[in-house]
Amino acid sequence: MKFISTNGNANAVSFGEAALRGLAPDGGLYIPAQWPQLTESFVENIREKNLQEISFELSRLFIEELDSAVLRNIIVESVNFDAPLVQLDDKLHVLELFHGPTLAFKDFGARFMSRTFSALRENTGQDLVILAATSGDTGSAVAQGFLGVEGIQVCLLYPSGKVSHIQEQQLTTAGQNVTALEVEGTFDDCQRMVKQAFSDASLNEQLLLSSANSINIARLIPQMFYYLYGVAQLNEVEEPIFCVPSGNFGNLTAGLMARKIGMPTSGFIAATNANDVVPEYLRTGSFNPRASEPTISNAMDVGNPSNFARILHLFENDHHNVTQHIWGASFSDSDTRKAIGKVYEDFDYVMDPHTAVGYQAVMQYQRTNQGYFGEDSAPFIILSTAHPAKFGDVIESAIKQKVTVPDRLATCLNKEKQSILMENDYSNLKKWLLEKYK
Repeated sequence: MKFISTNGNANAVSFGEAALRGLAPDGGLYIPAQWPQLTESFVENIREKNLQEISFELSRLFIEELDSAVLRNIIVESVNFDAPLVQLDDKLHVLELFHGPTLAFKDFGARFMSRTFSALRENTGQDLVILAATSGDTGSAVAQGFLGVEGIQVCLLYPSGKVSHIQEQQLTTAGQNVTALEVEGTFDDCQRMVKQAFSDASLNEQLLLSSANSINIARLIPQMFYYLYGVAQLNEVEEPIFCVPSGNFGNLTAGLMARKIGMPTSGFIAATNANDVVPEYLRTGSFNPRASEPTISNAMDVGNPSNFARILHLFENDHHNVTQHIWGASFSDSDTRKAIGKVYEDFDYVMDPHTAVGYQAVMQYQRTNQGYFGEDSAPFIILSTAHPAKFGDVIESAIKQKVTVPDRLATCLNKEKQSILMENDYSNLKKWLLEKYK
């Protein structure tokens, strides 16, 4: 199994090299050169498999340099929590991806990556520096996933004042091998600085850098696990429509990758907040990245989503082809607040703001575009990306009820925030990295 760059100007590499590099030398994102396929029997019997069994079979398709025993142990240690499918009505389901340590879907990727990187790093004999930009939940998941892992240092960049209080507490109070850089700017500034670091040859000659963002192919592989597990929990092997709350579009890209290897699905709904560059592209064929706007669904506040390059590559840069598989919609904060209240009233179910954006997209699709993917009665699966307690103020004002904060969230609220304030200039980041880790 080899991986190539979406920019097409870098040599094909192994999974290990792609994962440890994060970004290809030509600035592109790694993607499989050839796509393996799930067997027909695997899909037909998927309802008989548990999450760990599905995870092992999927990862085995993409990762060749780790033997089966090591890979199986990685799965056992990292995918040790559930992702239940909750049914709201006959056709509407919510796949709860927030039952991991930091109560966000990114626990899947962070925990898998930390253990995989640890195994791969043994072949290099060099300390690894994980550099990641976060708009919210990535930071806390990476901090906890990599906390205390020998030979790995973690540096998190997050936009000052633009993540929730709980998210900030989670990513700034880990300590040990985790450092938080509080960037004066937006998530897009953080992401730009990280990309510049990976493209800086002189820096990479001195440090072994990798990323835990969705620009890293090692993050997307574990995010494929729960798509298949969602299908496995349906009453029969059906072809659902997946609705994905989307910011940097790594989560949706993982679903497209699962479809590429044979997962049954009718199509995908890309649900965004005011940062609607991808829904705009789907409507017009024009991709116009711009500065992100702050919203209550802050993990999706991305104005130039990195994984759009992978989406274009998957569909051979053909706008028509993209729109055959993805439908998109965007929603305001006001609409999102109303949706949280309506879902609570109708189903006695509490959604975080990101999941509520997904719910709105499904409702709009049913009203205006039913049959878009050629289906008549496909079930909908909304990916629920975070526990509502992480956005307590927003939720409580919408449902007029107190939200219980789980103990593992409450604990971090009592810790002292530790961050380093930094201007959104790459030269500052490079200087700091070399002083800290060289």
